[in-house]
Formats: sequence, C-alpha cells, structure tokens
Amino acid sequence: MSDTEDIQAFLDALWLERGLSDNSLAAYRADLKDASGWFHDHAGVSLRQVERWHLQRYLAALVERGASVRTSARRLSALRQFYGHALREGWIRRDPTLEVPSPRLGRPLPKSLSEREVEALLEAPDLETAEGYRDRAMLELLYATGLRVSELVNLTVDQVSLAQGVVRVTGKGGKERLVPLGDEAQDWLVRFLAGPRQELLGQRRCDALFPTRRGNAMTRQAFWYRIRKHAVAAGIQGHLSPHTLRHAFATHLVNHGADLRVVQLLLGHSDLSTTQIYTHVARERLKSLHARHHPRG
Repeated sequence: MSDTEDIQAFLDALWLERGLSDNSLAAYRADLKDASGWFHDHAGVSLRQVERWHLQRYLAALVERGASVRTSARRLSALRQFYGHALREGWIRRDPTLEVPSPRLGRPLPKSLSEREVEALLEAPDLETAEGYRDRAMLELLYATGLRVSELVNLTVDQVSLAQGVVRVTGKGGKERLVPLGDEAQDWLVRFLAGPRQELLGQRRCDALFPTRRGNAMTRQAFWYRIRKHAVAAGIQGHLSPHTLRHAFATHLVNHGADLRVVQLLLGHSDLSTTQIYTHVARERLKSLHARHHPRG
C-alpha cells in the first residue's frame, strides 16, 4: 500500500475508535502527509520503511525550517500514534518512534480574567435589545458552565432542563455530560426564553437555543466577534481567546477550593492532567498576591 492509503486507513481507524472530529482528522492528515513527503524526498523511504534516524533527521529539519517546539511535538505525536497502529496491524515489525524523545514543552498558563473583569463583561450587553439579552444569557451560561464556545453555539432548546437546573452537553468525541447551570445563569435563560428569543425568530422556527435574527444558530466566529465587542465596552485590556471565559470558570472554581476531579468532569476533560494546569494558575495567583501584599514579598 502507498503512504496515502496507509494514512487513510489509520484515519479511518481513529474515527471508528475515538470518534474524532473532521478538524482533528484533518490535522492528523496534514502532519502525516508532511512527514511522508519529507521521508520520500530526502530519504527515499515510505512511512513503513522509516527508521529511528530518519525520524531524528526529520525533526532536525523541522527546526531548521523554523517550526516551533509545539509543532515538532505535535508531528512526533501523530507519528507515534500512526506507528502504534501500524504495529498492531502488522505493517511493521518495530516502532521507530520508541526511542525518539519528545521535544520538551513549557506549559503556558491559559489567559483568564479576574472576577471583577468577568462581572464587567457580563454586564456589557445592551439589554434594550433582544440581541443584548441573548448575549447576556450566553455569557452567563458560558461562565457558569465552562462550556467550549462550539458547545455553547450548538446547544438546542431540548438540551436544557430548567426544572433540573442542568444542561446536557455533547463534547469532543460525541461524549455527553451534564453540567449544572447555577441560579444566575438559569435566571437569565428564563428571561431570554420568555420573550427576546421569540423576538429574534419572529415567525420562524429554530431548534438552536441561541438563534440569530436570520433564524439559524449563531456561528463560533460570530459569537467570538460579539465577545470582543463586549470586552471593549467593558474596558477589558489585553488579548482574549474564545476560551477565556472557560478558563475563568475553571480558574475561579479552583481558586475557591473546588476539587480538581470535579472541575475535570465539568469541563469534559478525558484526562486529569489536562485539568491540572489550573492548579498552576491558582499557584501563580497566590504568588502574585503574596508579592503584592506581604511586606517581604
């Protein structure tokens, strides 16, 4: 089989076993195609013929091309998973990635907002408009639940149970989780559903919990544009990411003593190590408070 056929067979297996999204599969495909092209052009070997020293030369070439450490680590990770699959399928006898160390990654702390900044952002939408009510409800829900923006904009009305005070979320890999709404977010949802939502829809019908005036679900890009608009109105300085409120949700929970495994369940992380970054965030905040307020800080 050719490299292209091997890569496709691997991606099909990933999709079947882990239910990865199209974006994730496309990223794997791009990384493996880049490696395959380099091995063919510079070493004259196929993916099945690669040895450890080919991999080492490839990683060195990535550095020479100006690739970041994170990019190199991601490419090697994709190759590790490919060769693990190749070994199980009997395509190869030995995994060439076994003795290749991963590039060392520093773990950047996620950008977050202070509790005061979150309050300012939540209060920024104009409640004189139906769009403002919708945005306020979306921001309140985002901060109360820690949803990903993609999860938020894809919510349907039947995924919310106001009687039980929970939202049923479909996360990465199609995994479902129940997340409590909290009184404040639930109150804003009730207000939004009581009138402004129907004002946005007019006579149209739409399953999306947060529709636009066109009668369809809002896109991630459109909501991100509105977050930035409200951040400017709230006077929030610095770079925001689409996950800023998700990070704020997790950081503030940890700061107030929430158990890390509870935060893991709420965020929908499959691995606790992903959630542990928020213990570092809390530690950095404590250091900052100590330096600011202690006489010998």
